[in-house]
Amino acid sequence: MKNKIITAVFIIALVLFILTFSIALPIYCRFFYYLQIKPLGLEQKTGWSYDVIKEAYDDVLNFCTLPGRQFSAGKLLFSEEGAAHFADCKTLFTLNLSVLIISGAAVVTIIILHRLKKAEILKINGHGAYFYSAVAALILPAAVGALACINFDAAFEIFHKIFFPGKDNWVFNPRTDEIIKIMPQQFFINCAILIGSGLVAFSAALIITDAVIKRKNTQLELTNL
Repeated sequence: MKNKIITAVFIIALVLFILTFSIALPIYCRFFYYLQIKPLGLEQKTGWSYDVIKEAYDDVLNFCTLPGRQFSAGKLLFSEEGAAHFADCKTLFTLNLSVLIISGAAVVTIIILHRLKKAEILKINGHGAYFYSAVAALILPAAVGALACINFDAAFEIFHKIFFPGKDNWVFNPRTDEIIKIMPQQFFINCAILIGSGLVAFSAALIITDAVIKRKNTQLELTNL
């Protein structure tokens, strides 16, 4: 029973780690945004220089990811409603980081206990526990990704209604919240693609690893016959 519980906790923790790690990619890999400034034509569309755009983005991300920061959008105008929305984003980013750290610590701790033979991560139907984590991590995002591919606007609106219930301050007026001019829809689409790519790559690596180990074990068993 003890090892079953540990295995279940390991599977759940690894699912959470995969999801939060993938979500963290566009948040903390700022160069991902920098690389899009010119391809998206933000300088031409806004009339602002690369440095002004980068400074505005950095200030917003510093507020959202670092403690004790006052909201700023560089040289760009912003409203109280806009700042309040990013305060809500900061809460979600902090939650995501917290789950990432806690789930990662849980996964590492259980692996160490397994290596020290203090506990055992059980195999299920011949597959490693991480195989099921990888599969589970793909199911919900796959459904969300399918909806986004069909109608990104609808998926975007549903996302905000779920995570920002009862609020409409995420609908920015570009005249009062100029930051939205440098965060066009295509940027958010690209963020979704990065999150999906990270999730698929992570999960695929675990599934492939499981298949390779299972094949080697099968060959070893046949050799010993």
